[in-house]
Amino acid sequence: MKLKMCLSLLPLIATAACVAMPPEGTGDEDLAAFDDAVASIGCELTYESDYLPVELQTGMTRMKINEVAQYRITRGEAEMTESGGFRLISGSCTPAAPVVDTPAPESAA
Repeated sequence: MKLKMCLSLLPLIATAACVAMPPEGTGDEDLAAFDDAVASIGCELTYESDYLPVELQTGMTRMKINEVAQYRITRGEAEMTESGGFRLISGSCTPAAPVVDTPAPESAA
């Protein structure tokens, strides 16, 4: 029974391992260049005017940029925006932690 259950999970484990791999032909330098280029335009890819500078800075095609963006989303380093775009949320694009106002303790008078 345990063997059958383990074997049934094998496709999920294999798929997860493949999803976590960078796009074929994409090395660490390419990923760093992508991150730097996206950061230089404000950390979001939404419009044509966002993609063009990233293409020029990285030398990547639009397809490769989309593959790297999907890879970053899969790793939790980016997220989809409400408008269907992409927002990098790691490295220099890590959002600032929200400021929580805590009231000063009331002094006993």
